[in-house]
Amino acid sequence: MITDPVSVPSRDHVVDALIGLLAGTCPDRVLRVAIDGPDAAGKTTLADELAGTLADRGRPVIRASVDGFHQPQAVRRRRGSLSPEGYFLDAFDYPALRRLLIDPLSPDGDRRYRTAAFDHRSDSPLDSPTREAAGNAVLIVDGVFLLRHELLGCWDLAVFLQISPAESLRRALRRDVALFGSPDAVRERYKARYLPGQKLYQASAAPRDHADVLIDHERPETPRVLRWPG
Repeated sequence: MITDPVSVPSRDHVVDALIGLLAGTCPDRVLRVAIDGPDAAGKTTLADELAGTLADRGRPVIRASVDGFHQPQAVRRRRGSLSPEGYFLDAFDYPALRRLLIDPLSPDGDRRYRTAAFDHRSDSPLDSPTREAAGNAVLIVDGVFLLRHELLGCWDLAVFLQISPAESLRRALRRDVALFGSPDAVRERYKARYLPGQKLYQASAAPRDHADVLIDHERPETPRVLRWPG
């Protein structure tokens, strides 16, 4: 098992070290893990990589995303469709995220959870099934704003992927054109809403300071570990 992820900045090296860290943390109860970072930082890709291998280490995995806990469009857009304050303050239903997913998997919870409550594409509630977690499961949640004040104390381990605003926009132009309709629409949405929303998050919550693992993910093939537990 790799125990020094700082010395060799290669993706395989860092991912293997993270898998070892997750596999050995809180082995006798559910481990709740946040994968946070700016838009297009690579959160979902990393979370899926970790989930795909952890089961081989003997720990069942529960995969979820904050995207399954959006607010209705009327709430998300009430400050305007391009409002950064609306993105940071109104996009997600944190009480539902805690009530349905995070708190049931806490040491005092009953381990009965749901991984999603709302479909933002159809703008309608989801009747997702309630499941019961194994006693040694690992919950991996990816998404933006996971280290905000409302969620501090909810995670046993938090990973933050750090990228620059310019890199966030560059990746969005490669990923999100089909979603928003054109490169100009992507630029408008990121420059007006998403990037300023992330700036509000950094100023109010300082997520880098609260992360147990801090990774410079500007070049995902050669990530640099900036902070590691212990």
